[in-house]
Amino acid sequence: MVHPADFIYAGMDIHRETHSVCVLDCFGQSIWEETIDNEEKGFVKLYQKIEKIANRRKLKTVFGLEDTSGSGLLLAHYLAKKGCFIKTVNPVLVDRLRKKTTHPEKSDILDAKGVAKVLIRDGIDTLPNYKISQSNQLAKELRELNNDRNYLVAEQTRLKNQLHALLGLTYGKEYKTLFKNTFSQKALRYFKENPLSEQIVKNGFPYSIEVAGNRIRRKADRLVALISEIKEIEKEQAEVMEKTDQKIETLPGCGMVTAAVVFAEVKDVTRFNSSSALAKYAGLSPRQRSSGKSFHHQKTYSGNRRLNAAIHRIALSQIGRRGCDVAKEYFQRKISEGKTKKQAITCLKRKLCDIVYLMLKKQEVYNYQPKKLLT
Repeated sequence: MVHPADFIYAGMDIHRETHSVCVLDCFGQSIWEETIDNEEKGFVKLYQKIEKIANRRKLKTVFGLEDTSGSGLLLAHYLAKKGCFIKTVNPVLVDRLRKKTTHPEKSDILDAKGVAKVLIRDGIDTLPNYKISQSNQLAKELRELNNDRNYLVAEQTRLKNQLHALLGLTYGKEYKTLFKNTFSQKALRYFKENPLSEQIVKNGFPYSIEVAGNRIRRKADRLVALISEIKEIEKEQAEVMEKTDQKIETLPGCGMVTAAVVFAEVKDVTRFNSSSALAKYAGLSPRQRSSGKSFHHQKTYSGNRRLNAAIHRIALSQIGRRGCDVAKEYFQRKISEGKTKKQAITCLKRKLCDIVYLMLKKQEVYNYQPKKLLT
């Protein structure tokens, strides 16, 4: 347990080009406020100034950063290499603190001051540490790859919908019967060369044939490029996952892409004391709503929604037609106990969270043990 009076508190508001810093003492009094550039010169200025303040007061420094993975990654990495004490502060905590003020104003310096006040109010022991480790670095790489893939998949879906509409115009229902997969490489090449069906051309096309053909060719070319890019990213995801020495993809219903999402969002599993802590982080633990003799729990929509969605996909896959027999049996048992299908899936997700926690912690392949996992 650390004593608050032993520290000065440096709150950082992170932006792409600049960072704002506000240094407070343990009583919340401002010591220094400044805006620095998001480059090494600015980092050196920040470090030297705060070191000078800390040495003069004979105190230690704790840094609070809202963002340690995006725009604030370079700063966090620089301070970590200097051996600084860094805490990751959730923006929600700063926003809650702002709303409690009489006049909830907002500026970069005020946000930095809010971060420092969270460090004082919530206590250093309760906030997560920022540390450089191989697990964290690989998780960050995977998260960036996951974001890139999600963006490309969303663009691919939009293009497919647009191409569906165009082919329905130039081919009618016939285009769905030409190929088993309308968006295979072979099909896209065919539609590029033959954007309009012979029947449509004979009967007369109400729009410009040249414009319609060019639109189909452009979308087909972009789809081919997108499919290639997505495969390239998935290959990189697989290479990074090999470096983690994790075997999450051996869990039934969890492919490599989903495993990459799980690892990227969990990061370092050792920061969770138990599977219950991981479940709460993923938003899989019910929220208690009790008063007096009344005890109730309700579903929570907080937590890491990316991790929640990944575990949800695993659960749906396991109870699917080609899923996991054990999961199907557990799902049906919960329904027979009077739970709805949605509630039964929630129960299965909670059990899967326990399994994921053990697999990550022990770095082992999936090994079903019914008495321990699904009872």
